[in-house]
Amino acid sequence: MASTSQPLRGKRACKKIFWAVFPHACFILSLVIYAFLGAVMFSHIEGNRKVNLSEEYRNFLQDLWYISRNLTDNMTENEESFKKEIHALLNTAKRDWFVNPKDIWSFFGSLFFCCTVFTTVGYGNTYPVTRTGKYLCMLYALFGIPLMFLVLTDMGDILATVLSKSYNEFRKLQSKLLAFKLCSGSTCNRGDRVLSKVAANEPLNIVEMLKNQSAVKRKPVQYRNAEIFELLIARENEYKKPSRSKSIERWSSCPELDRGKTMSRVIENFDKIGKELEKLDVPIVLMVLVIFVYISCAAAILPNWETSLDFQEAFYFCFITLTTIGFGDTQLEHPKFFLFFSLYIIIGMEIVFIAFKLGQDRLISLYKKVISFCGEKKMPSKKVYPKKLYPK
Repeated sequence: MASTSQPLRGKRACKKIFWAVFPHACFILSLVIYAFLGAVMFSHIEGNRKVNLSEEYRNFLQDLWYISRNLTDNMTENEESFKKEIHALLNTAKRDWFVNPKDIWSFFGSLFFCCTVFTTVGYGNTYPVTRTGKYLCMLYALFGIPLMFLVLTDMGDILATVLSKSYNEFRKLQSKLLAFKLCSGSTCNRGDRVLSKVAANEPLNIVEMLKNQSAVKRKPVQYRNAEIFELLIARENEYKKPSRSKSIERWSSCPELDRGKTMSRVIENFDKIGKELEKLDVPIVLMVLVIFVYISCAAAILPNWETSLDFQEAFYFCFITLTTIGFGDTQLEHPKFFLFFSLYIIIGMEIVFIAFKLGQDRLISLYKKVISFCGEKKMPSKKVYPKKLYPK
């Protein structure tokens, strides 16, 4: 019997893990497929367009030739005016005149453009020229941006869970170290026997715990009581686990009920999206430090293939990208290599979003404190005179 139940438990565990990961994988896979479909679409529409040299382009070349000829003839005379004329003429030039559409709108170039669209970065280096491409770009952004925000929210829950657990574990470790320092040897030894007994899952009733409570009286109450009751709650949860396993066995005995239970759990996972992010409460300084380290790692790697960038310029470029500012003043020579950082961009945008949300919460709390402080100020009290009683 035990040999047959063991594979069933492993199968249930694998099934549970699969349906827990399914919503997250579904969102990311949808975004990847959407990006690839957009890359195929824009590379076909914008890459195969015909470049017609318009009359405007010919006039530009004639004006440029005329100004350059006058500049060579009269180099020393009116040099400043020539500079102004050349500068004004170059501002009228269009980028589309000097590039080959197939070079820009290759598959990787189009994929990079799609990433800048639904992430709302929008560098401005690559943009659709045809009317069809412009309309499709608006339609593509209309559906791509909500999908990207959904992925960011989902990834934010995972990051919020990791950050919260890491920060709470650090605080627990810090409180235990502080309690250990404040503890006196003889009194703590008897109190620690209570904790060790609870941790070892040995029987311990409330009378025994109260008898030994005198051993931990001298210790700070917020540390010792918290440790005891945390372990008691953990033991209580462990005792509840067999009943849960029996209920799972009852569900698994009927395939239809098991399937309905699985679907309800999947729907619950979809409904929980964004809940962990709302409950996140960590110091804003910690998030700033995480952002700095995160951007610094990418800034150290990026100059390996973008040789025109140093660490400072790469740091600036990554910050502008993750904050979705996207000036477009820094151009990448190998954008297809940067596509490997797509997951980096998504996670980094989520970290920045969490930091902005925490900053927003801190500002709201600050405004509340200021308003409450101003409201608590005593107003100048008015003298109240007794009413005169007039005889009837």
